[in-house]
Amino acid sequence: MNRLLPVAAGGDIPPEYRNTPIGQLLAFHNLKSPFTEFQNAQLLVGMCMDNRKHLHIPDNFAFIIRAGGANLRYSEFKVSFAIAVGGVRHIALIGHNNCGMVNLHARKEMFISGLVEHAGWERELAEQHFTQFSPMFEIVNEIDFVLSEAKRLRMRYPKIQIAPMLYRVEDNLLYLINEA
Repeated sequence: MNRLLPVAAGGDIPPEYRNTPIGQLLAFHNLKSPFTEFQNAQLLVGMCMDNRKHLHIPDNFAFIIRAGGANLRYSEFKVSFAIAVGGVRHIALIGHNNCGMVNLHARKEMFISGLVEHAGWERELAEQHFTQFSPMFEIVNEIDFVLSEAKRLRMRYPKIQIAPMLYRVEDNLLYLINEA
């Protein structure tokens, strides 16, 4: 976890993010800065669907897309909408530690059995479903995935500032990921 940059004070926010919605996100969430009112979203947050994560931000501050592993590959139209129609110019891409999409193959039997028991699927269809889609969603490492996704999004949206972050479930804080 030495690739993580903590934000415990205003001075910890890197200069490129100060006075931007990304800096505001870090101030609201980590530093508990007082909320201000927003009429329109200031940024897009792409984060995992995991229920252990909750952002401390004001109403109307951000569009939020939740997808397993913070994988926005299959949500690009929504990203484009937030930029083109919503007017956002900043994206906070937030992965988290202990993500269920890491080592997804180890959960294969639980996944298949869960679909059979809880959703009424036939076992063969559940197996096919896992086999077909798990390679699209499995990530090897949370930090490396967020960095690769940030790089991919920067190539797709070159005028948008994108900040790769990690949410640590132990302390519920956001950490910037060192890209150096």
